[in-house]
Amino acid sequence: MCRLIVAFFVSASAFLGALRDVAAAAPTDSESPFVYQDGAGNVTSAPIVRRNWLGRIVHPLAHVDARLDPRLMHAATIAEERANARSRLRCWHYVKEALLAAGAVNSYPKTAYAIEAGQELTRNYGFRRLPVRDPYAAPVGAVLIYGTREGGGHVEIRTRDGFVSDYHSKDRCAYPLVAVYAKFSS
Repeated sequence: MCRLIVAFFVSASAFLGALRDVAAAAPTDSESPFVYQDGAGNVTSAPIVRRNWLGRIVHPLAHVDARLDPRLMHAATIAEERANARSRLRCWHYVKEALLAAGAVNSYPKTAYAIEAGQELTRNYGFRRLPVRDPYAAPVGAVLIYGTREGGGHVEIRTRDGFVSDYHSKDRCAYPLVAVYAKFSS
């Protein structure tokens, strides 16, 4: 029994000594950059990132503009209720349905593509382009139109905490913002 106790203490002290050596071998902060060879064969360097941002980026809630037609906020609510968990690639169809159901437009818009939505909303339904460049700065109920050079597009309505079309998202669309449209109260 005595040998067992002695063997236990010897192995425990060896284990603790090994842990101490591992802790001592932990990487230290160095000021030297990371040096590598790029695809062209040139030797370049980059700084080493030592700390990561731990918190999630949180965007502020959208503001309610009292000058806008309240039916646009109602359209945002309707679109949120009808939104799916994932996109069904029918964003402009869902936005048209929400605007019509809320009474923001008096007839079903006829354009087929999301990138054409702004032209039709201003020409036929009394919407105006807002001087907004950041989607997160758009007021609740505003219609945001995104597009690419290849002709693809996306349209969505700004909600209090995100954006909605055929799906709801807390983050903006990845396409570049083309314009923001809204209808003012009469």
